[in-house]
Amino acid sequence: MSKGKFLIGLLAGAAAGALLGVLFAPDKGTETRKKMSTKGQDAVDSITLKFNEMMAEMDDKLEKMKSEMKNMKST
Repeated sequence: MSKGKFLIGLLAGAAAGALLGVLFAPDKGTETRKKMSTKGQDAVDSITLKFNEMMAEMDDKLEKMKSEMKNMKST
């Protein structure tokens, strides 16, 4: 399993667990909706951050490969 798929699965599982925890908490409906909104936004922010980090890492690797190919071509 790739690192990216594992990370996405882990984040999705954590988000689902947080959502279920909020749903089963003994709070008023308005408080529960606020908590769900906050937890949902936190999950989106976390996934966005990890996605951006993964894309930056892929860009770095691509640039390294391009540089290596250019060096091999000039030799």
